[in-house]
Amino acid sequence: MNIRLHRFELPLERPFTISRETTTVQETLVVELELDGASGFGESTSNNYYGFTIDSMSHSAERCRNLLASFEFGDPAQLWEQLRSLLPDDNFALSAIDLAAHDLFGKLTNRPTHEILGLPWHDAVPCSSYTIGIADIDEMVRKLRERPDWPVYKIKLGTDNDVEIVRHLREATDATLRVDANCGWTPEETIANSRELASLGVEFIEQPLPAEADDEDHRRVFRESALPIVADESCQVETDVARCEGRFHGVNVKLCKCGGLTPAARMLREARTLGMKTMVDCMVESSVGISAAAQLAPLLDFADLDGAELLAKDIANGVRIDNGLIRLPSTPGNGVSSISR
Repeated sequence: MNIRLHRFELPLERPFTISRETTTVQETLVVELELDGASGFGESTSNNYYGFTIDSMSHSAERCRNLLASFEFGDPAQLWEQLRSLLPDDNFALSAIDLAAHDLFGKLTNRPTHEILGLPWHDAVPCSSYTIGIADIDEMVRKLRERPDWPVYKIKLGTDNDVEIVRHLREATDATLRVDANCGWTPEETIANSRELASLGVEFIEQPLPAEADDEDHRRVFRESALPIVADESCQVETDVARCEGRFHGVNVKLCKCGGLTPAARMLREARTLGMKTMVDCMVESSVGISAAAQLAPLLDFADLDGAELLAKDIANGVRIDNGLIRLPSTPGNGVSSISR
């Protein structure tokens, strides 16, 4: 296999704010793997919070060039195990290569990735949420009303008036609401907010406490919250899943954080075995990454795959999120036929 690296700057439709930062342009790295006239594509974005840049990921990917050239390509999971030993500290680059390997393998065998993973599509969660970033309340309401037909909205919180934000958004829609505090609350705030948010019909709270919060604080919130608590920053890699039991009601898996589709599928299956709800989330990214993440929909209770919907312009076609509905293309693999260069 040959590897090619493509750098992109993805301008957003409008500034996107969470409790930690505001983004107007998202840098992303697309990995292309070529074999026998076919190309597979994978993606990971730069991320300040986790410390990965386009340069650092590109350097990591280049370290894999010789292994990829000599690998007798077959099961992407076998390739992942070998790549893991080369990239023990860079799951973002590992994920991009793993996504591309799954896409390539699907194209070479003329099968969609979800089928290769043993996931029947009739079990897939049908829709994704649309994310409303932090802004003043009128702006957040306007953002929601610009996308009026989505069945689910995820609201970014972590401000001084979080419940008021949700109250105004609830007045604007009857759709399902979920909230993501991005580590911005204390245990006391979480428990108090959960009661008010439950009365507003919120479905769950994502990562209210910092991942490094005291274990007893996580367990207290788990016991006393009026709403289910879903781990994000507390569930990054495979070994985190078991630690979330008794501290969270569900886990949110991001491909770039765990290292790709190979470990993500294992994490989701383990979480279900432990009785936890499952979710896959995304960064602000192109349809290259979204199309890969969507292949896991049969393992999910919740999906948040709107990253490409936040862009002013996408760089690929693939899985579409049509007013929230997840629609697969006819292209095998992850569903991406090409990227714009």
